[in-house]
Amino acid sequence: MPKRGKTYKAALEKFDKTQQYDITEALTTVCETARAKFDETVEVHIKLGVDGRHADQQVRGAIVLPNGTGKTKRVLVFAKGPKAQEAEAAGADFVGAEEMAQRIQQENWFDFDVVVATPDMMGVVGRLGRLLGPKGLMPNPKSGTVTMDVAKALSEIKAGKVEYRLDKQNIIHTPIGKVSFGTEKLQQNFMALLEAVVKAKPAAAKGQYLRSVTVASTMGPGVKVNPALIQF
Repeated sequence: MPKRGKTYKAALEKFDKTQQYDITEALTTVCETARAKFDETVEVHIKLGVDGRHADQQVRGAIVLPNGTGKTKRVLVFAKGPKAQEAEAAGADFVGAEEMAQRIQQENWFDFDVVVATPDMMGVVGRLGRLLGPKGLMPNPKSGTVTMDVAKALSEIKAGKVEYRLDKQNIIHTPIGKVSFGTEKLQQNFMALLEAVVKAKPAAAKGQYLRSVTVASTMGPGVKVNPALIQF
């Protein structure tokens, strides 16, 4: 375990780490215990009662948060011809085809946060799977990043679209904004995300679906949320 600094230890003294709180109390605590010199990101960590090793229990999707994420995302679009022009007009940061794939392969270039591709470009993008996949950058139809409507995809991403997906421990990790948003805006984003995750519950999932929910800032301790108190 890494050693914790004085600021982190002081933050722990402001709440009971063993208790579960309602979402308003939890997010207020997160904001109050964030003491870094930068505007920390607030993340939600959701442990689900599913087994992601089975295809029929996968949970994955995307949602545009009501208040955005507080971060401007750099978007790379794989497209050609009119669709490339559409992407440029819609505000894509980088647009290209094979030359972009070569740049990633040969220069280890990753100056982007999201990748969007038209379906006809997936043959090119697919060859980058071993590079993009581990970084969570591989385009996927379920998240709306493989599409012919590149203008819509770009608009949603720039407006604060986030993707949620299970990791190997069946936990979803998703940012919901910045500490500077304050409790109210963070709670609105939190509720939008949780509602989407609940609606995405696989039919094959048995037992308790929301096993645990934790909110935390970049440098701060995690605060547990009581799933039973979350009402939509």
